[in-house]
Amino acid sequence: MTGRYVIHLPVAAPDVARAKILGRTAGRALAFLAAVDLGGITVSTEDNQGVRHWVFCDRRLDDGRRCVLRAEHVTPCTPRLPRRSPG
Repeated sequence: MTGRYVIHLPVAAPDVARAKILGRTAGRALAFLAAVDLGGITVSTEDNQGVRHWVFCDRRLDDGRRCVLRAEHVTPCTPRLPRRSPG
């Protein structure tokens, strides 16, 4: 049986908003690995690791997949990131 583990990776960020952006960037860069659970990514200050802030929405959608947008987004949930138009 495979267990779940958390990798604590300290980073430097000026505030929680930018720490979340870094968490989303790191998560999306590693999303090709089946072992990575994007919905479980949180950030916290180093001195108060018990207070965590969710990085992704992770709501379960009708088709069983999860929303990949940032936590507290105001647009409808989606299982894929919207493509940006060039230019």
